[in-house]
Amino acid sequence: MPHPLQWKQLRRGGAAITAHRTLPGVPYPLGATWDGSGVNFALFSEHAERVDLCLFDQAHGASETARITLREQTDFVWHVYLPDARPGQLYGYRVFGPFDPARGMRFNPAKLLLDPYARAISGAVDWSDAMFGYPVGGGDDRDLDVDERDSAPGMAKSVVVEPAFSWGDDRRPGTPLHNTVILETHVRGFTLLHPGIPVRLRGTYSALADHHVVRHLQELGVTALELMPVHHFVNDKHLVDRGLRNYWGYNSIGYFAPDTRYTSDSRPGAAVAEFKTMVKVLHQAGIEVILDVVYNHTAEGNHFGPTLAFRGIDNPSYYRLTGDGRYYMDYTGTGNTLNMLHPRVIQLIMDSLRYWVTDMHVDGFRFDLAATLARELHEVDRLSAFFDIIHQDPVVSQVKLIAEPWDLGEGGYQVGNFPVLWAEWNGKYRDTVRRFWRGDPGQAGDLGYRLTGSSDLYARNGRRPYASINFVTAHDGFTLRDLVSYNDKHNEANGEDNRDGTDDNLSWNCGAEGETDAAAVNDLRARQQRNFLTTLLLSQGVPMILHGDPVGRTQQGNNNAYCQDSEIAWQSWDLSAEQHALFAWTRRLVAFRARHPVLRRRHYFQGRPIRGRGLKDISWLWPDGEELTEEQWADEATRCLGVWLAGAASDLTDEEGRPVLDDAIVILMNASAAGVAFTLPPAVGAERWSLTLDTARPHEREGARRLRGKAPYPLASRSVAVLTHPTR
Repeated sequence: MPHPLQWKQLRRGGAAITAHRTLPGVPYPLGATWDGSGVNFALFSEHAERVDLCLFDQAHGASETARITLREQTDFVWHVYLPDARPGQLYGYRVFGPFDPARGMRFNPAKLLLDPYARAISGAVDWSDAMFGYPVGGGDDRDLDVDERDSAPGMAKSVVVEPAFSWGDDRRPGTPLHNTVILETHVRGFTLLHPGIPVRLRGTYSALADHHVVRHLQELGVTALELMPVHHFVNDKHLVDRGLRNYWGYNSIGYFAPDTRYTSDSRPGAAVAEFKTMVKVLHQAGIEVILDVVYNHTAEGNHFGPTLAFRGIDNPSYYRLTGDGRYYMDYTGTGNTLNMLHPRVIQLIMDSLRYWVTDMHVDGFRFDLAATLARELHEVDRLSAFFDIIHQDPVVSQVKLIAEPWDLGEGGYQVGNFPVLWAEWNGKYRDTVRRFWRGDPGQAGDLGYRLTGSSDLYARNGRRPYASINFVTAHDGFTLRDLVSYNDKHNEANGEDNRDGTDDNLSWNCGAEGETDAAAVNDLRARQQRNFLTTLLLSQGVPMILHGDPVGRTQQGNNNAYCQDSEIAWQSWDLSAEQHALFAWTRRLVAFRARHPVLRRRHYFQGRPIRGRGLKDISWLWPDGEELTEEQWADEATRCLGVWLAGAASDLTDEEGRPVLDDAIVILMNASAAGVAFTLPPAVGAERWSLTLDTARPHEREGARRLRGKAPYPLASRSVAVLTHPTR
């Protein structure tokens, strides 16, 4: 039987609950909307029996100053208009209905709830047993009993915001995907230790807009920042209890609110303007802002999780529940999955996406565990309603859409299966490139696909090379420096006895585990880092670099630093000579890529002559200078190969459709332990091949070495060399 739950309207925090003038209001837009005269409040709940709007003092949010029962309901949206409310007002909801967890109903008006459409959130969850809708500490059936303690004193509050902002002539850079270079970064971790930023601004949106950081990004040459989650998120109780925190932020609770951890201004709602200012400054520098968004689950966890918002507003509408309704389907490994079968949940996500594009001016999204969004029943369906809605939306369809194409459920690995308009994190690229440079056998054939845009994954459904977001490292896993310094994870600082994080790192420590004074090992590690970066930036597709990799950032072997808001995860700006050299190498690569359109193709190579010079647009070379045979491609011992890009033979065109000629480029790659005399292809006319870069000779000046066609090039072990000659 449902538990009867009585809730008395009492004085809260010593402040009297006062009356407010009310008008019926309207059901749309959802959330709290300031119109210049008052505020309209609208909340969806299909199964609620009553909804109370609670207002709190704006100084500290500790005292409830008013409680208003929403008398109007239209299409399951409860609404009211307060003529006297203003921006900065703190509020929350108490929602009444049956408490019957066995049927999926978990209404509990003792729990103050965040507005799912809140444009800003003030404060953080102060963990106590009152945050849970059931008595903590009971047995396996404890979630079936109700807890009547008031959660408001420890609960974050929603904020009414002033949407006006002086955008001036802000324009999105609009960088085409094939010209994009992404830096995946963390607002706090990237900027917290920068000595040139005022201390009070470090780790904030303002820090990302600081001229020191902007200059660093421009020097590096990246065109877009992919920000790890900035939607307001919750520090998990189990982490707080261990003295840790959710550093990465994949624990969202507010899909419209920029997280206040990253704001330098503590006033309620101030994060909105600070975020907008950051975007405006980055746009002025030609840098796009892409948000990593977590629409697959929320911070409320499984049936033993807290009641913070969605669970208490309308649990069976917002979440995928099992047949009986008590338990949650979990495709994400976090305890719950948002219910993409419900039209109001799809509306929530689409409204959120449009808001960040239209009001916050962001340039795109990377969807965490995006396969979860495609599940219509239990299968992953790339033609699910979510994708149909995205494709027809006139706003969201026009920005960058990037999928993390997997989740943890059965059939969740969907690399290559997303539809047109979508790019994907190419996990196969990461794995193949790691295996090749580790020296694993049998990688040549797959490497050929990865270097040329993964046509085996994306061409069959009409997508182009830029559907492939190429990466070697990301926030989840080893940094680049750790990839070449550790064979095993070292996650002891996470407090889980090193059980967390993957054991399948495809890494190689180059002969010693962790930091070492051995010069030969350190030299090889430096070369391997250059090999990875060179491969990444010379591959067709969109390169994504993890922040800190261009300066050799280490996490001391931790491959799961999700809870490390510490120097383990922060980027140091106190760089050694070796780190400065790696940054210079990365700049050099990014600039080389930008100079050569043949490295940023919009179409796949055809492997045949395109123009009348008799040259193929791409040729694959064996060290003897001849083209690779099928047997050599398939030979598991093949660890050395070359690729010849004939810029004069390509089908490149400019924005007006005119043919574009580029230099001829030869990329030689040797992952074996022995050097190779690699015969260069013939040069056109009297031209000679000019050495552009060599990872074994990083200090050699570009153009200092010139070789005739068909001459041997001394390709060192475990190295990449790039040679060019101009097209006449």
